[in-house]
Amino acid sequence: MLRAIPLRTARNLYNYSTMSRVAGTESFILNHTMFRIKDPKASLKFYTEILGMELVKKADGGDFTNYFLAFPSPELASLSAEEKEARATSIPGVLELCHNWGTEDPSQNFEGYTNGNEEGKKGFGHIAVSVDDVQKSCDRFTELGVEFKKRPEEGKMRNIAFIYDPDHYWIEIVPKRL
Repeated sequence: MLRAIPLRTARNLYNYSTMSRVAGTESFILNHTMFRIKDPKASLKFYTEILGMELVKKADGGDFTNYFLAFPSPELASLSAEEKEARATSIPGVLELCHNWGTEDPSQNFEGYTNGNEEGKKGFGHIAVSVDDVQKSCDRFTELGVEFKKRPEEGKMRNIAFIYDPDHYWIEIVPKRL
């Protein structure tokens, strides 16, 4: 049964209004999606300079590094770098980039990861970024040399676009209001 429950948890950085939630899920948020990446320099540049995200945490493992990115917000701006890192798992909408060491080295002959949209390798589709003005955002992407899968004027759906990141993952660009 759904009932209105105020969501105020110590782990949550965002102020949610009273919402109907299934009992027992009151504190759940969709925290992050993870992409495996070939070249962290190229990917971090794309997500920070092209999409405007902010690196909130970097975590080295045995033979990999995870980078956690989020869009800037007033809540994040009020936190120190240490607080952002500590709260990376409570920020909604985080993108985790996982770099397995050596994949960027041409001598390793690494061919890259599948993006989930190739024939015979379908699965994961895309992430989406909401913007105020799709056309204006796409004009900026064009100026910055971003590769498009679909521009707003192409296809049947004229109010969205798809761009590629450096590993050819699809990123849908959608208006905040349809």
